[in-house]
Amino acid sequence: MSCRVRSASEASFADAICAFGVFDGVHEGHRFIIRTAIDQAREAGVRSVIITFDKDPTELFSDAHDKLMGNEERLDALASLGADEVAVIAFDHVEASLPAEAFLEDTFGAGAPRAVVVGEGFRFGQGATGAIEDLARWGSRHGMAAWELALLELDGAPVTSTRIRACLRQGQVEEAARLLGRPYGLAGTVVSGRQAGREMGICTANLSVAADRMVPADGVYAAFARIGDGIHRAAVSIGVPVTFDGVTESTIEAHILDFDRDIYGEELGLSFVEHLRPMIRFDSTEDLVAQIERDIERASSI
Repeated sequence: MSCRVRSASEASFADAICAFGVFDGVHEGHRFIIRTAIDQAREAGVRSVIITFDKDPTELFSDAHDKLMGNEERLDALASLGADEVAVIAFDHVEASLPAEAFLEDTFGAGAPRAVVVGEGFRFGQGATGAIEDLARWGSRHGMAAWELALLELDGAPVTSTRIRACLRQGQVEEAARLLGRPYGLAGTVVSGRQAGREMGICTANLSVAADRMVPADGVYAAFARIGDGIHRAAVSIGVPVTFDGVTESTIEAHILDFDRDIYGEELGLSFVEHLRPMIRFDSTEDLVAQIERDIERASSI
């Protein structure tokens, strides 16, 4: 059951136990931090609150992002984890300019939480100069405990958004799914493409996604496609189709199995299950079609 999501300026933190972070991807490491806060709150008989930002703070300073989730998607995912409330800080240049202590004063006002749970290396305040020591120092004056958790590890390395992005850049969607706790997903609008697939008798949906989203490495993948309330198997091609001369624009094209409806302009979600092969050049269109048919058969069986 989803909890209430509201502005941090409207939230009440008094006597609550809070998990605090950006939580891009809401991966297994993030859920470990959040579960700790929720479990501690239940044991103490107080409210649990997830504190996050309406956007990734780096969005204010750079146009280049590889976000694992859109902001609304991230908030929806956080709201599904069982906390009593998600409190969202509206992050802007004014908020970003606040020194660490002023940031905490602005966030919590007069009602400090009972405790705040953060992951190792958590930073806040102007220039990300605030650390756990600053959080604990402020907390000691306001009756708030500050708990820094060691990052959850899998295979001897911390589960982090950075590690997941590195997997996706290598096309390792299976490993990314293990760290995320679910398949990595992209969603966007179906737009008109080159129509090359239609000319070969293999229709594809050309997906347009937000420019700040992390896109897996070029290649062909088995995936699930979500259209409305329906889930379908799909073979997805990402990258520049090198077989066609003069084509330089990278695309995300999904051949949706057992589906033939026109979905231009509709929302399409993809969940990546397995990397099938890299993008390669074929000597002829016939060879390409034969390989695509093999890709579709493999995607169908996965």
